[in-house]
Amino acid sequence: MKQIFSLLILCMMMYLANGQTPGETEDWSGAPEVVTPGNGTQPPSDATVLYGGAGDIEKWVHVEGGPPAWEAGDVLTVVPGSGDIQTSQVFGDVQLHVEWRTPEVIEGKGQGRGNSGVFLMGLYEVQVLDSYENETYSNGQAGAIYKQHIPLVNACRPPGVWQSFDIFFTAPGFREDGSLLSPAFITVVHNGVLIQNHVELLGPTLNIGKPRYEKHAERLPLMLQEHSNPVSYRNIWIREL
Repeated sequence: MKQIFSLLILCMMMYLANGQTPGETEDWSGAPEVVTPGNGTQPPSDATVLYGGAGDIEKWVHVEGGPPAWEAGDVLTVVPGSGDIQTSQVFGDVQLHVEWRTPEVIEGKGQGRGNSGVFLMGLYEVQVLDSYENETYSNGQAGAIYKQHIPLVNACRPPGVWQSFDIFFTAPGFREDGSLLSPAFITVVHNGVLIQNHVELLGPTLNIGKPRYEKHAERLPLMLQEHSNPVSYRNIWIREL
């Protein structure tokens, strides 16, 4: 103990000898905004709720314009053949929480089983799929950055059980001439398990071919995919970063 005390005295003498004080490295400017956290998975005070019940369907539109044709109640459910939907509001860098559920009654296999997707900026997909004991290509299973990054683990719950994604997304940046300044990055937590760790996106999601960036707006809508399966969503909220 005596040696530790002596070491502390020596360190303090060195600071004083150099004319330095602890206060010189204390930053009192720009105090962070106070935010009230939500309980559990409920939205914090600075979040925008995108779907918390039937009334929130007004925050969404069909991707081709007009009202969405999905079933809107306590949960939001895909109506097969109705098309994709997107938010009326546009976003760039975000933290996104979304809960989803694939049908309890199993129909189909592989990509035909509980398929949907969460598209950041309407372009960059985090795959939604029933990947519980359902074999498919690895970069197309639940939580994959579709056809770009395989999830670190398969954290999928059984069909009919609610699941969650917590997504942290950094939008890409472009120069005036349209060239890429900085790529997009994404982190995904699936049911509390880290499955994508700040991975670099290679470009927008493509089903065929290699992705590549093309200049687009700094802020674009969030899109949910209709892929012929009645996948349900609830408790969708977003924070702009």
